[in-house]
Amino acid sequence: MAVKRMDHTTLVVRGLDAAVAFFEALGMEVEGRAHVSGDAVDRLHGASDGAERVAADLVMLVTPDSHSRIELTRYVTPDVVEPTPWPLPVHVVGWANVMFEVDDLRETVARLEAVGGSLVGEVVAWEGVILLAYVRGPEGVVVALAQPVE
Repeated sequence: MAVKRMDHTTLVVRGLDAAVAFFEALGMEVEGRAHVSGDAVDRLHGASDGAERVAADLVMLVTPDSHSRIELTRYVTPDVVEPTPWPLPVHVVGWANVMFEVDDLRETVARLEAVGGSLVGEVVAWEGVILLAYVRGPEGVVVALAQPVE
């Protein structure tokens, strides 16, 4: 049996409001919100046998084409683990970025900067075929933006 499709990517955040605003500025829409807790959630997270119970607030966002989703998760319990150094550099093992194709890269960067995002480096034309940029948003999340050059 093989993987059928990728469903979503989860990003753990300290606060949902700023993270939701960032991804909405990118053009994503909130698809749903939920609070999860209970025995099944504890077992999924390996929190059985007396470990601290798990409770979290979730927001699911979807791209305009409905093909990709980002789940933002704010843990109520247990406390989140703070990574160091902070913010994490883009070359940290295990996590780098989520890439989105956009219609107008520079306009998208401006929208993200208006809600607290910041360019990690520069907008780069890669071999004349694509514009690329990394933008760091709330919670240190890095999104990569790509615009094909026509």
